[in-house]
Amino acid sequence: MTTLNISLPESMKDFVESQIREGGYSTASEYVRELIREAKKRSARDKLEQLVLEGVNSGPPIRVDDEYFNRKKAAFKSRHRASKRRK
Repeated sequence: MTTLNISLPESMKDFVESQIREGGYSTASEYVRELIREAKKRSARDKLEQLVLEGVNSGPPIRVDDEYFNRKKAAFKSRHRASKRRK
């Protein structure tokens, strides 16, 4: 593990220490790691929400089933074969 030193105003330091006592954390490092894990989860949820909204707003829905994927694979293979012939 690596070390990261941070500077906090006294009021924030007091808050962190109270969170350690009340939240059952052993150290400030443990508390900060938990905050970072939660921030990463929030960021991932926000990204997923953004992608879902892009999908919803991208146009009319299409059926995505085995047939759809088979057509996509066939088109990919066809493009791949064509690009190999050009070389």
